[in-house]
Amino acid sequence: MMISDNINNNRISYPMATTDTFLLLHQPPSSPSSMAKRPCPSQNPPTTHNHLNHIDNLLHSFLSLSDSPSLSLHLSLHNLIDSFPSDSDQTAVIDRALKMGSMLLEAAKHSSRKRASNHNSLTWPLPPDLTIKVFSMLDTQSLCYASATCSLFNKCAKDSLCYSNLDLTTLVPKVNNSVVSTMIHRAGKALRSLKLGVIPGAATLLGSCPPLAHNISNAIVEASKFSWNDKRSRQGRDSPILTRSCLSPLSMDGGAPGALLRKLYLYNIERMDNASLSGALSACPSLLDLEIVGLHVELRLTLMSVSAHCHLIERLFFESSKTGRDDSLKTQTCLELVDNCPHLTSLSLRGFKLHDYKVRVLVKGLQKLKYVDFSTSYSITGSFLRNLGDCNGGNSLEVLILRDCMHLKEVEIGKLLTAILAGDFKLLAHLDISNREGLASEGDWYHRCYKSSIMPLKQIFETRPDICLVADYPSEGSYIDSFDTDCISEQSLPSQLSFRTSDGSIFLSTSESSYNTDQGSGNEDGQDASHVIYEESSDEIDFLPL
Repeated sequence: MMISDNINNNRISYPMATTDTFLLLHQPPSSPSSMAKRPCPSQNPPTTHNHLNHIDNLLHSFLSLSDSPSLSLHLSLHNLIDSFPSDSDQTAVIDRALKMGSMLLEAAKHSSRKRASNHNSLTWPLPPDLTIKVFSMLDTQSLCYASATCSLFNKCAKDSLCYSNLDLTTLVPKVNNSVVSTMIHRAGKALRSLKLGVIPGAATLLGSCPPLAHNISNAIVEASKFSWNDKRSRQGRDSPILTRSCLSPLSMDGGAPGALLRKLYLYNIERMDNASLSGALSACPSLLDLEIVGLHVELRLTLMSVSAHCHLIERLFFESSKTGRDDSLKTQTCLELVDNCPHLTSLSLRGFKLHDYKVRVLVKGLQKLKYVDFSTSYSITGSFLRNLGDCNGGNSLEVLILRDCMHLKEVEIGKLLTAILAGDFKLLAHLDISNREGLASEGDWYHRCYKSSIMPLKQIFETRPDICLVADYPSEGSYIDSFDTDCISEQSLPSQLSFRTSDGSIFLSTSESSYNTDQGSGNEDGQDASHVIYEESSDEIDFLPL
């Protein structure tokens, strides 16, 4: 039997095998209003074997229409709708057609995913244990992508070994406390490495010294489409801002997640404080590598926490969020770090007010120290290097970076190079004494040296060709010309001056009166207590995660 439609005298025919399918839509209810209502589950007739067979036959007939011209289906549905006299019944038929189409589409998608998953299970060449091993080598974002591929990958990606090395760093705020907690919970006691926060796009190379701490002034506008006030009001589940409690999951389950953690990197987490950081470090007794950048935490308290809880640490990288303002380090703290962390081989303290006496305690006391970076550190004159190369502490140094230290003196660098020529610092392979403002002269650090006649650079290159010596200085006058020293006496200098560097950026400096204890190498803690405390300037903004 054939059903025919006549359009513009052109006859279109298709099989009558779809008669039962046609009845799926052509079932008018007793009243128009009841068609639009969905029956209650209790009103559904019990499903029987015959009923299921009937539905299978109807669906088979319905799917056979896929080979028919689409115009035929359109005409059939149009004729069916027109066969109902009332408008409400016609609307109900259309709604039922849309509902059936949606249900069929979802069922087809589910079947497709199931078949693909079964196909992957049969064709994937690796057993589950090797798949988990491969997944454990992926970065965290790639692991999440793989997990969403199919049920096989999703099951393998749930293994705790896949989350042993968590990298949750981003260029803009995307990760909140809830995400961190979920990931750490998945890792459990398998957690070995955790990187968290917002990092700059460009990597810091050996010998270079760009600040890793972010300034929120313009990047936050580019990174997000809402203001900081909006962010403050979105501290719920959807907020991308990390808070001081973001590391608290390390202490859950009796401290299992942090117990075997080896590496912890924290970048520009604006809301982190000393108490929260100390609590996190107390849960990480096996920590070997700690990197802290852009956190509003104090140097002294942080080193005290490291000394108290991280006795196995080998690498410590700490960059101040407020360059030159943290003068909290005490000699006793240095001694405790030397005694409690004897395995330190790499020490980087960048952007702090470090005095030569305390730095000498660290470098000389840490017998295994090979890598030292005090870049952008205020108050260091270089006198801590005297007679250091012939002792156990300094003679093991392989890398020494003193880049852009404001008070680094030309005469001290000359003595260092002379000591190298005499045979000290035998293992030193990389030395960076560059300064974008030139070196300070012996008597007055305002007088900058750009071309030194007392530093035997040529002899160093000839005698120690194995050393990579970086000594980049600006053209003469880039520092002094930015202000008129004839008009500013020592007594009238303000406590804070901004000088323009040779690369055009603004460099924050302080008056000589603020550094009256810097001219010697043996500054005691009693003198440190007299340091000047600066207020925030109006054009500076706290470092926030971007």
